[in-house]
Amino acid sequence: MRGLHTQVSDLRKDVFVEVARIAYESDNINDDLESIPYKLSPDENPRFRDSVYRERAVSSERTRLALGLSLRPQNKPVHITSGLDEATVDEMYYEPPLMQVIPSACNACEDNVYEVSNLCRGCLAHSCMEVCPRDAITHVDGQAHIDKSKCIKCGKCKSACPYDAIGKKVRPCSVACGVKAIESDEYGRAVINQDKCLSCGMCMVSCPFGAIADKSQIFQLIRCMKNGGEVVAEIAPAYAGQFGKEATPDKIYAALLKLGFSQVYEVALGADIGAVTEAHDYVYHVKTGEKPFLLTSCCPAWSMLAKKQFPEIIDSVSKELTPMVATARSIKKEHPNAKVVFIGPCAAKKLEAMRKTVRSDVDFVITFEELDAMFEARGIDPKTIESQGHLHDATAAGRGYAVAGGVSKAIENCIHEYYPDVEVQIEHVEGLDECKKVLMLAKAGRKNGYLIEGMGCPGGCVAGAGTLIPVPEAKKDVQQIVKDSTKKLPPKQLREIELK
Repeated sequence: MRGLHTQVSDLRKDVFVEVARIAYESDNINDDLESIPYKLSPDENPRFRDSVYRERAVSSERTRLALGLSLRPQNKPVHITSGLDEATVDEMYYEPPLMQVIPSACNACEDNVYEVSNLCRGCLAHSCMEVCPRDAITHVDGQAHIDKSKCIKCGKCKSACPYDAIGKKVRPCSVACGVKAIESDEYGRAVINQDKCLSCGMCMVSCPFGAIADKSQIFQLIRCMKNGGEVVAEIAPAYAGQFGKEATPDKIYAALLKLGFSQVYEVALGADIGAVTEAHDYVYHVKTGEKPFLLTSCCPAWSMLAKKQFPEIIDSVSKELTPMVATARSIKKEHPNAKVVFIGPCAAKKLEAMRKTVRSDVDFVITFEELDAMFEARGIDPKTIESQGHLHDATAAGRGYAVAGGVSKAIENCIHEYYPDVEVQIEHVEGLDECKKVLMLAKAGRKNGYLIEGMGCPGGCVAGAGTLIPVPEAKKDVQQIVKDSTKKLPPKQLREIELK
């Protein structure tokens, strides 16, 4: 459901818009925040749930997460705004865990269960019975029936049925998780194993009930801007097309300035720096045999997967800063007193920015989804705003990072330009399950000599949890700004230039 306009995305946006509006306008913040569930469900007629009380309970928890606060305990009376006073701009950051399941919203979906549907014709062949290794299938009143206590979930019955009458029930969030972090509590509701979770957000965008949500910093960001702080925005190249076809790069630039940011930079600048550095690293470390292969560093979910589950190959993960951090450091050289906010499609960037080594560089992280709510709260339409300047910080190489395969392509092009006699072996994978497979091959020595790009989200950054438009459409829009770029590759000495 990434990028699809659904009732779930509308409900999420409603909460973000209300929180943003209160942060901008309210003189009675706590009371107004407490009233959000009643504003969204104003009468006794439920619109989405079995009762209005459940609707309000879910909205209450979404409000807390939108404030950057943790879910409330199920067995204690706690105000929505409890802890907000401590959530100051200077001290508050995302308090782990980042990605959470809202218990009152979870539908407790069955997972990995085979069930006979009404398509069953009660055929004479009884193929499903014949192939079942545990005699779990019987015929009752002319219909096949599966005894779940005997079923070993092998799926042979489903494959054998000529009418496709046997279905497999799966939990959408669990299927979407490439690291098997979704588990169940004693009530059958989904819970996230935080030791495994990499905060990619694929479970969140795959839940059709909107039961999984991440924490936001829009409240803290807006209050910082209202208090007169200098806040500089760095925007990821996946912004192309996110706010409508008419919202051209120059209009996005103007809309961000109108929102209150003092300056706007392209994160693709940091991608350019990374492409140059990793091109040099591949030539000097992999091609010389010093390292068996090189893993790119820009996707935090991918690099954390490598570091957590494959510690034996950690030295092969590029030490280069991610584009977000490299751009932030460039900004703070020019604006040492400014706060920096990263704006992009990626939920995992929030996890990355929690690291102690990154906090001094990146002060806030918001997604396009959250930015869209801020625009609406301020009545700003990026499609119709008057142009005001341009974004000219990066090349086609860095802008191409937003699409799966774009990172390795940029590095490969840099190598061909700087070292024309060097042959490059490229591998790129998308989705954490595929990332895990290629890391296993690399560990086994099957990828020696390769530059390996991994993207936690299938499709790359344009397919992140915070994207607003369908992935194929987003990919086309990024490819267009890459094509329109006046400069194709960064200079060979860019890393040294930026460090001066």
